[in-house]
Amino acid sequence: MSEPPEVPPTSSEPKRSPALAAGREVIPAKVLVVDDNELNRDVLSRRLERQGYRVVTAEDGLQALDRLRESEYDTVLLDIMMPRMDGYQVLEKMKADESLKHIPVIMITAVDAIESVVRCIQIGADDYLAKPFNKDILEARLRNCLEKKRLRDQEAALLSELQVEKKKSDDLLRVILPETIVDELKATNQVRPRRYENVAVLFCDIVGFTAFCDGNEPEQVVSYLQDLTAAFEDLALENRVQKIKTIGDAFMAASGLLNQEENPVANCVRFGLGMAAASKRLPPNWEVRIGIHVGSVVAGVIGRRQYLFDLWGDTVNTAQRVESAGAANAVNVSSAAWEKVNTLFQGQSLGRVQAKGKGEIEIFRIAGTRP
Repeated sequence: MSEPPEVPPTSSEPKRSPALAAGREVIPAKVLVVDDNELNRDVLSRRLERQGYRVVTAEDGLQALDRLRESEYDTVLLDIMMPRMDGYQVLEKMKADESLKHIPVIMITAVDAIESVVRCIQIGADDYLAKPFNKDILEARLRNCLEKKRLRDQEAALLSELQVEKKKSDDLLRVILPETIVDELKATNQVRPRRYENVAVLFCDIVGFTAFCDGNEPEQVVSYLQDLTAAFEDLALENRVQKIKTIGDAFMAASGLLNQEENPVANCVRFGLGMAAASKRLPPNWEVRIGIHVGSVVAGVIGRRQYLFDLWGDTVNTAQRVESAGAANAVNVSSAAWEKVNTLFQGQSLGRVQAKGKGEIEIFRIAGTRP
């Protein structure tokens, strides 16, 4: 390919880079020129460099693939008729490679048969120019390919950002809701309320918390409460107990709800003993009162903007009454719960107490694990 020499620009102003966007200069586009003819490579390279492109050359298809795997390129100008590996083969290998398939390719060749054009397009070429080419058409098509790549890159970056944000949203949702509930919510856009049997429900309350709040700075109160709640959450995982929610200084949890457990009451008792020990160990050394009951519950998700997975039913109310009527700094269980664990733990009856809305109920205080 021979072309008349081009007259360089006479203006003293630098030529605008083809990669300028929105008034902000970025790195100029990088083009790989692949041609076995040295004169063709030289003429095309000089032309593109004067237009502001960064140009790298390759003498044949094999060298082109090496160049493509060594560095990143914005587009490829690819000759068809070359020794060792022709342009068709290079194009096929590029489109079969996940790391290269997104790079636009313009075929430049002396072959102008329609079959060659069709084959290039079928393989995946973005455009086609016959030699000798018109420099203005080349520039227009090259810029068109670069613009399409810019849009594809922009779309890929946006999709990547969306995936990151989606993961953040999923992670936050899994903090708020149990994992099985999140999966159902994502799959069906709702969570069907269900009744669960043999669920152990635990309530824990800090003794004297209201008075402590009145006598201390808010930042200090919240800091202490945060440390204690974090310790409770770790203990819940260790003892196969599901945290349901916190209400002020009250902590509600359950076992045997979403996963089958051999003895959900025993899980809650071990959890409760750990909670009592943690509250005495962590400053300000609060005392806690813990109540446990076992039975059936209804569970579901309420809310649209702020989801809450919650439990309802007599079992929940009774567990709360056992906590409020039980001994301080102790794990207290109902008679129904005591029957599930009396061979595993030592305990003593606190007698029958009057529970709001429940009449008289018998409460047992856990004294420790049986030898």
